[in-house]
Amino acid sequence: MSENKEKMITVYIMGKAYEVPFGLTIMKAMEYAGYRFIRGSGCRAGFCGACATVYRNKGEYKFQTALACQATAEDGMYLAQLPFVPANRKEYDIAMINPEKNVLSEYYPEINRCVSCNTCTKSCPQELDVMYYIQAAIRGDYGEVSKLSFDCIQCGLCAARCPAEITHYHVAQLARRIYGKYHLQIPEHLLKRIEDIDAGKFDNEIGKLKKMGMKELKEEYTSRTIEKIQRGEVTQ
Repeated sequence: MSENKEKMITVYIMGKAYEVPFGLTIMKAMEYAGYRFIRGSGCRAGFCGACATVYRNKGEYKFQTALACQATAEDGMYLAQLPFVPANRKEYDIAMINPEKNVLSEYYPEINRCVSCNTCTKSCPQELDVMYYIQAAIRGDYGEVSKLSFDCIQCGLCAARCPAEITHYHVAQLARRIYGKYHLQIPEHLLKRIEDIDAGKFDNEIGKLKKMGMKELKEEYTSRTIEKIQRGEVTQ
């Protein structure tokens, strides 16, 4: 065992000190300390956005934000789990929206209070240009908002830190829906795949999967070429 793995660090969870092994993610450090995740935990190793966390490093006064499954726990770190930000989403019927108007400002007028402080961008664990897509939303540029927000996981950290009380991810979601419905053409390959499904091309394969047990399904999944590439067993 290496020296780093033997090293213990101190983290503070909800104000209480705990000794945890060096090198753990924030989520694993909290679990090692006995914290049980009932809420605020999803995929545990990807980008689902469920484990939004606020922390403060030793000797620093600024709050930092991260996903607990991604960031590494550090000695002297003060941790606090956040529930999902209770940001209200406006009700709308996408089929009744006029795509020629800037309805983003209509449904979310708070975007016009943006002071360009860039706190939202600094809070984003995906490193998205959140402030820039809000500026695009103010202009009614659905395409730019959709492009810049495409990888948003809706963790809520931007909204939690915004002094203008903007719910950035809801604004972006509406923009992507409008852009997808009214401004993008349905790609030919998608139309072809729908035809294949309607024609029953995949019925036998789906039927085979439905009859498999859990062990067989796992073996089938891990034997896929994409999984082998990720494990380094084959090259592209």
